[in-house]
Amino acid sequence: MESMLSKTQGLINRGLQEVKGSLLMVDNVENVGYDELVTVRAPDGVERMGRVLEVGRGKAIIQIFGGEMGLQADSVISFSGSAFKVPLSDEILGRIFNGVFEPVDGSPAIVSSEMEDINGSPINPMARIYPNNFIQTGISAIDGMLSLVRGQKLPIFSESGMPHNRVIAQISRQATVLGEKEEFALVFSAMGLRHDEAEYFISEFRDSGALERSVMILNLADDPAIERLFTPRIALTAAEYIAFKLGMHVLVILSDMTNYAEVLRALSAAREEVPSRKGYPGYLYSDLASIYERAGIIQGLPGSLTQMPILTMPGGDIQHPIPDLSGYITEGQVFLDRELYMRGIYPPINVLPSLSRLMRKGIGEGKTRDDHGDVADQLYGAYSRGRQARDLSRIVGEVGLSEDEKRYLKFADNFETQLINQGEYENRTIETTLNIAWKLLSILPEKALTRIHEEYIEKYYLKKEAAGQSE
Repeated sequence: MESMLSKTQGLINRGLQEVKGSLLMVDNVENVGYDELVTVRAPDGVERMGRVLEVGRGKAIIQIFGGEMGLQADSVISFSGSAFKVPLSDEILGRIFNGVFEPVDGSPAIVSSEMEDINGSPINPMARIYPNNFIQTGISAIDGMLSLVRGQKLPIFSESGMPHNRVIAQISRQATVLGEKEEFALVFSAMGLRHDEAEYFISEFRDSGALERSVMILNLADDPAIERLFTPRIALTAAEYIAFKLGMHVLVILSDMTNYAEVLRALSAAREEVPSRKGYPGYLYSDLASIYERAGIIQGLPGSLTQMPILTMPGGDIQHPIPDLSGYITEGQVFLDRELYMRGIYPPINVLPSLSRLMRKGIGEGKTRDDHGDVADQLYGAYSRGRQARDLSRIVGEVGLSEDEKRYLKFADNFETQLINQGEYENRTIETTLNIAWKLLSILPEKALTRIHEEYIEKYYLKKEAAGQSE
């Protein structure tokens, strides 16, 4: 942490009054600002980073990163006069850092005159460009039904024990902007990651070659929990630099935002703030928004910034404050379903409650394929009817179903095993995904394709039907 600490030389204060967990109460403070970076030197000589959380009437509350053991009233506090900034250059690509942007890959620290505030700057809404370009993840359930659009924020809602890490790794390996692969970069930010999980991601990135175009910011489970409040902001600051200064299209993966919110709740309790739902602070919404709203495309600047936050819903409760508020801020959600997972479907994405609100702007002729929108609509309708037929068959048995219901039940089974289910290292193009979709739709009679324009039925359905008969 020496490189960061060396930048915090400024006002010296010895007025430490109280140590309360990771919070320090300081008296006799002058000319100190909110969010200012500080260092605290304990009597044993150990230095720690911190930041100003509150200031006023000559007093300040400082949040310490790291353990508070050894801190005493005669500790010396140095105020830097500025917020937490990180050095950025094109050399950050291919690098791995910890939660306070220190290298953990054995390479030297980044040296640059460009120092950026990790809190970023609000984007003028008038300067935003509406997201309208497709990002291919290679996962059929996402590309075909929940298309990710450049500049969008599309979270993945999961539960403990689900394979979200495998899904994240697969997206990280495979994601690309069609026709512009050389300009695509990835920023991976992890909060509270176990050591075996960190090793898994690093190995996946290195083996696939994705690390060369990536930046990894890793806060591990045994790292100071308070650093998790900085990790996503550092990652987004790096992503903004890569996108808007280097001119690349950047996908940012933030995992796990639930761990981030838990630290926010613990900090709020330590400050004795009035709690809101389930003990989370009342400003949880605005705090999450300050992270999510850093995605987008800015008029007049090159590149784009797309986000895929990951949330593990406590107890699988979608009404929990974290997924509930995230759903209001972001443009859709991808649900991982435990029932599909228990049946061996990977990735276990339940497309019915999932949604990508910006999908329509990123698909179609010239972006994916002309029939994409109609096919997605028809798949939704048919799969929904197939799920209803499955529920009915559990009551009356399959023999009690009508011929139409049996057909839709067959469609639902095949939809799950052929389109949703795919190999962990299987990278499907959007063309492959749509071809699989038409093969599934051939299970249904032509008259049932009420959501697809006749021209697409003539172009794709009949061809697939003929191919099926020839077999």
